[in-house]
Amino acid sequence: MADAVCSYLLAKAFVVDVAPSLAEARGALLSVQYAAVLLDLHLGDGDGLSLLPQVRALREPPIVIVLTARDQVTDRIRGLDAGADDYLIKPYDPAELLARLRAVERRRSANTSPVLHFGTLEIDLAHDRVRKDGTPVVLTQKEWALLRVMATRPERIHTRENLADALYGFGDEADSNTLEVFISRLRRKLGKSHIQTLRGLGYRLSFSADDEE
Repeated sequence: MADAVCSYLLAKAFVVDVAPSLAEARGALLSVQYAAVLLDLHLGDGDGLSLLPQVRALREPPIVIVLTARDQVTDRIRGLDAGADDYLIKPYDPAELLARLRAVERRRSANTSPVLHFGTLEIDLAHDRVRKDGTPVVLTQKEWALLRVMATRPERIHTRENLADALYGFGDEADSNTLEVFISRLRRKLGKSHIQTLRGLGYRLSFSADDEE
């Protein structure tokens, strides 16, 4: 099931890490800032719910969806009370999982517009769509993954390390020039002025409507 879910999410432009044990999951959480955690309760070295306190203690806690074959109401209550955002019973369709992820994301951003506007750009995170001057923009998986991180928290200055997490999985080696290559590609497609470089700090999206040609 994990392989099928990974393949599905990768096809939807997500970067996916798999941690088969609690120990590996704890290590990954210390190294990477995740947008979501899909938590299986049946791990080889313990109950997955024991990971939730660490997840909720993070400065920017990710979405947590519990995945389990336990279908008793008491099990669901236990998971939700422990801090999970949602609970999905196996077997499930990966499309439903993605729909639930998006639903939680929408609830978290209920006070913000579901469609983000950055000058001439229109970014629809719920449907993975980007338009520039009303025209659809076609992005690769990696380009969309990078844009998603910056658009989800537009007020934030994103460090190189933070953005590299969107391109690489936990433990992967990142080429020092790869991030600049993808930033350059995004600027060509979106307009140069839409991605600001803050020297020594990182990058962020700009609300400016002016493009530098």
